[in-house]
Amino acid sequence: MLLTAVGRRDSFISINVDISTLGKLVRMPSAPRMSCLDRYLPVWILAAMLLGVALSHWAPGLSHALESWEIGGVSLPIAIGLLVMMSPPLAKVRYDKAKRIAADARLMGLSIVLNWLVGPALMFALAWIFLADEPALRTGVIIVGLARCIAMVLVWSDLSCADRDATAVLVAVNSLFQIAMFGVLGWFYLEVLPGWLGWHTVSAEFSLSAIVRSVLVFLGIPLVAGVVTRIVGERAKGRSWYEEKFLPKISPLALIGLLYTIVLLFTLQGQRVVDNPWAVARVALPLVAYFLLMFAVALALAKAVGMGYEQSASVAFTAAGNNFELAIAVAIGTFGAASGEALAGTIGPLVEVPVLVALVFVARWLRPVLFERAEV
Repeated sequence: MLLTAVGRRDSFISINVDISTLGKLVRMPSAPRMSCLDRYLPVWILAAMLLGVALSHWAPGLSHALESWEIGGVSLPIAIGLLVMMSPPLAKVRYDKAKRIAADARLMGLSIVLNWLVGPALMFALAWIFLADEPALRTGVIIVGLARCIAMVLVWSDLSCADRDATAVLVAVNSLFQIAMFGVLGWFYLEVLPGWLGWHTVSAEFSLSAIVRSVLVFLGIPLVAGVVTRIVGERAKGRSWYEEKFLPKISPLALIGLLYTIVLLFTLQGQRVVDNPWAVARVALPLVAYFLLMFAVALALAKAVGMGYEQSASVAFTAAGNNFELAIAVAIGTFGAASGEALAGTIGPLVEVPVLVALVFVARWLRPVLFERAEV
């Protein structure tokens, strides 16, 4: 169909507009295409998991060696993987926007409510529903729910084309809340609330130093590195070179670090998983339900309060993701490495990684369905 505007030769220009062409021009842009490397991420994740389990079985001495390489309760091999994994996403953040993002009361308020009210309460409920007869595993799952977003959340946010600047600020803010709230919520959900309900209670004292150390190592170091990298890069070569040349070259490090970390996790814990398949299955049920429900609730609420796709995805992944390194460290430090609580903490990331990888693809599929059509 053509629209034609015709007037005097000296006053008007004849215009022929194809409506279908006009529709293409005004159509909302779709989500950026995934690279081949990212598109087959589930394949690489599965391969890394299988390699880790194989190494734990064929080379049991390797897991013992990896466990011995730690300083102050922090596993050095895993710390290296997490730092490599987090550095590219944090190097991409435009830190000059941080103040404006932190001043967004709607964004900050929703994230804090989801992470510190909804998330722990949901995990508590699911732990009691699925593990009422397993107090040790139940306690471990509750601890996983108290260890809020950090580390891998930045990778999921980047892969889903969320607002990486907002994600970085949300992770930083929630990490500060982590220091203040972890012990308080642990006391409430393990002792106070079960006591009110007449259920079994658990007395536990969490190490504040372990919580602070986890935040400083797994957020502080890569955050400082990201800030310094951007400042030095932009001053030396300019923003265009930094974002168009430098960042694409270091971006694959995030996936390399992720796969390396997964191999290590399954190497360290693969034998325990193989030896306790029933425990793994039982712990996996509330965790899968938690990740799916938190993601769906967070995405729906963010959209309901008027956020676009990028901010909604940032809120959803920071709400659904957990700080597994902190959960494992706290469980081992409080209950012992051979405890059921530590086993549940260990199973946490083994379930979280494949589920959140799947949610990356779900988020990208939902973008044109829920957000872009509504904006047209």
